[in-house]
Amino acid sequence: MRKNYFFPFFLLLFMLVNGQKHPLMTQDSILQQQWVDGHYETMTLEEKIGQLFMVSVASNANRSATERIKKLIDRHHIGGVIFLRGSPTRQAKLTNEYQSMSKIPLLIGQDAEWGLAMRLDSTYAFPWNMTLGAIQDSTIVEEVAYQMGKHAKRLGVHINFAPVLDVNINPRNPIIGNRSFGENPENVSVKGATFIRGFERAGILSCGKHFPGHGDTATDSHHDLPLIDFSRQRLDSVELHPYKELIKDGLSSVMVAHLNVPALENVPERPSSLSKSIITTLLKNKMGFEGLVFTDALNMKAVTKTTDPGDVELSAFLAGNDMLLMPQEVDSAVKKLLEAYNYGIITENRLARSVKKILMAKYKVALSGKQRVDTDRLYEDLNNLESDMVYEKAIENALTVVKNNFSLLPIKKLSNKKIAYVKLGDVDGDTFYGTLKKYADVTPIEVKDFGEYKKKLSEFNLVIVGYHKSNDTPWRNHKFSKDELFWLRQIAQMRSNNMVLVSFANPYALSDIVDFTGMDAILVAYQNSVLAQRKAAEVIFGALSAKGKLPVSINSEFPVNSGVEVKSIARLGYSIPERVGLSSKKLSMVDTLVRHGLDSLMYPGAQVLVARRGKIIYNKSFGHPTYTSKEKITEDHIYDLASLTKILSTLPVIMKMEEEGKIRLNDTFQELVPEYAESELKDVTVLKSLSHYGRLPAWIAFYVDTLNKDRKPSSEFYRNHPEEGYSIKVSEGLYLSNAYQDSIYNRIGRQELKSNRYRYSDVAYYVFKKYIENTYEKSLDRLATDFLYRSIGATNTGFNVADKFDKSRIVPSEEDNYFRYQTIHGYVHDMGAAMQGGVGGHAGLFSNANDVAKIMQMYLQGGYYGGERYLDERTIKKFNTCYFCHKDVRRGVGFDKPQLEDKGPTCGCVSHESFGHSGFTGTYTWADPEAEIVYVFLSNRTYPSAHNNLLVRSALRTRIQQAIYDSIIN
Repeated sequence: MRKNYFFPFFLLLFMLVNGQKHPLMTQDSILQQQWVDGHYETMTLEEKIGQLFMVSVASNANRSATERIKKLIDRHHIGGVIFLRGSPTRQAKLTNEYQSMSKIPLLIGQDAEWGLAMRLDSTYAFPWNMTLGAIQDSTIVEEVAYQMGKHAKRLGVHINFAPVLDVNINPRNPIIGNRSFGENPENVSVKGATFIRGFERAGILSCGKHFPGHGDTATDSHHDLPLIDFSRQRLDSVELHPYKELIKDGLSSVMVAHLNVPALENVPERPSSLSKSIITTLLKNKMGFEGLVFTDALNMKAVTKTTDPGDVELSAFLAGNDMLLMPQEVDSAVKKLLEAYNYGIITENRLARSVKKILMAKYKVALSGKQRVDTDRLYEDLNNLESDMVYEKAIENALTVVKNNFSLLPIKKLSNKKIAYVKLGDVDGDTFYGTLKKYADVTPIEVKDFGEYKKKLSEFNLVIVGYHKSNDTPWRNHKFSKDELFWLRQIAQMRSNNMVLVSFANPYALSDIVDFTGMDAILVAYQNSVLAQRKAAEVIFGALSAKGKLPVSINSEFPVNSGVEVKSIARLGYSIPERVGLSSKKLSMVDTLVRHGLDSLMYPGAQVLVARRGKIIYNKSFGHPTYTSKEKITEDHIYDLASLTKILSTLPVIMKMEEEGKIRLNDTFQELVPEYAESELKDVTVLKSLSHYGRLPAWIAFYVDTLNKDRKPSSEFYRNHPEEGYSIKVSEGLYLSNAYQDSIYNRIGRQELKSNRYRYSDVAYYVFKKYIENTYEKSLDRLATDFLYRSIGATNTGFNVADKFDKSRIVPSEEDNYFRYQTIHGYVHDMGAAMQGGVGGHAGLFSNANDVAKIMQMYLQGGYYGGERYLDERTIKKFNTCYFCHKDVRRGVGFDKPQLEDKGPTCGCVSHESFGHSGFTGTYTWADPEAEIVYVFLSNRTYPSAHNNLLVRSALRTRIQQAIYDSIIN
């Protein structure tokens, strides 16, 4: 049975106040009794009555308002302060000032239902209760409450006026709504209990509100007295149910709302907060609650309009409340209570009961000791990584798919999808759209006239509609406009496409939609936070499972607890390092190293990406495209990958061919290219050449033979514009003779084998390109795109990118002063690949870090990614094997492998199962199945000159790799 921290003390207090001795009193409970009794016995009547008041102050208020509290402490010995709006540092300083002058430490309270950010700037906002209500694993909700409690305790707050236990059945409720865990009393009870446990662990008090239940009304008690006109049976089964359960579970305190509940109080228009029948008879006597009882704010219209100042507080106390929250006039209220005591209306026993409860609560939250709040590193402590981890986990588990026709989600088969994104709502959805773009080519449609909408949307076969509403507070309007409802209906009726609706708003927003026909998938994200937008996109594309259930009913089609589980299909997601066992602090060394590379002029700019366990947790861009450009490198910039082309383009095609029996590892070059039957290369096998054990030359400078005596492109081989026989585009304004392709392969065939067995070589990839293209009668770039890039969602990946992408997104590679005599920008840097029209088996591919990671993750997952199997796991294992390691060859079949001795292509910290490759232009990628890490480094170290080898000499890329592995948390 779970240990109960708070309730036994209140039970003990009940016995002590009534002169009873508890048979199980411990040393600690005796000390508590002594502290409580000791303070109570020395207090004057005025000090006792003062303890009943908790007054409000905003830390951002003017000096006269904050000084007023000091006067109340000095004059009336108030028991506590509830802080409203302001900043954490200012609140901490005020808390210290107030505590220093208070004879009996103050109980500091705060309304922080979703964290301190409910009231304070620069603090953490956790998900709203409605969002948490969708989570099926209550331990996650407990972790949220624990983090909230830790933040409160760190700021010197002793009681958080949470959890809200209202069962929100009425969609028109103007004040509860998102603040409720939902419409199911049991779910509210379970989630409320988790909050209690979380707060207890953090060492603060909880407060269930708003008793006896504010969930089924369309009236805001801040402005009027709501009527809760239901039978006692209904109240017992719905509104009171959470309180019954949580009283058993150790609820520290209860806040009584200002409600008119005829079934519980037979005096018309009497607020529940002033009702002895509701507070004393029902809550205390019948339900057995012995904790603290707070009024709701006594300055609310629901109560002030019925009673005069001073009389309100007296009536509230006589009804059974212990602490009087936010009284209108403390002076009048104290005077009224003193008079009532002197006239015998308030007895000493009644006063002692409440005051000792308050003192016991103060002892429990350690107010018998030091009260000073340390302001050093306060911001950092209130915005920590632990909270980020819990927040992310909560959002991931809340996302709810309520409809999924044809199993549309997660989206698979990206190769046949043409996707549009339509934004509705009155706030931005930039993060949602940006994350969608990481997975597929998604086009935003931004027009206001529906006729224009319809015309543009007809070009797409999948439309994702994001409905974005304010995430500032849970009270903001969440309703669709009439135009938006019309547009939704029209989009849903279009037969040319499937439709996915994602609502980043209160789930009740969907109740305005009359007909959901044609909406093939509906995802409820509950809030429009940056993280909710990102995670919703991950669910859509299968990087994340959807597990949530609706905490409220939308309509008869989607009642409470609706939810379709959607499972991940192993696409890369996005997270923070600690979620995958890496340290953010240690990983910051990567930033230091990359910036050192920039400062040392190793490269103008770079992208660095780290993924672990299927999550990209580091993806940063540094520097500029060139040393003189003003624009900064972003994640969207595209780099020339150089030799990464081998493992990201040619190799996956060869692996697939090997599975299909179109090529074998023991096939020889003469079998691949019959023209080589008389060449020295004829017996070189696929296995040996891919392992760089085929004695082939490292590379061949084909371009040199095409230069004239001035070492410029010769007119014999080149033209300045395309014409018949000269259609191979080498770079801007330079076209090579078509006939030269035969010259390239003839020259390869004339090569002599080298004496040393192991030699890294590009030459084999010319042979493989020719064989691949002859076999399929398609170009290598088209084959790779059709087989891999399009379906895996590598939308930033391809050859000859100058024709496909805006040039501003492409990073220049070199100022060529030896062959093409121009800035190499959007054209492959490698001369041989350029002479093949930009498509080489060994070079020519461009991409960004995010796309490279997708392909490496596919390898890491044994050939599976995004619901598709690209390669058999055994095929990857076969090619990721070093067949000649016993002969001092470290290479796998196409893949580079870790060094066998001290120096090599890695940090020496990776597993033997790891694999990857590096590129001449300053690129590098490595995957480690054992550590589940993918690392990508892209730079243009060749700009402005390929002679700059500082990056290579510094071993910076592998030093970064070392820093990544050093950040692994044991």
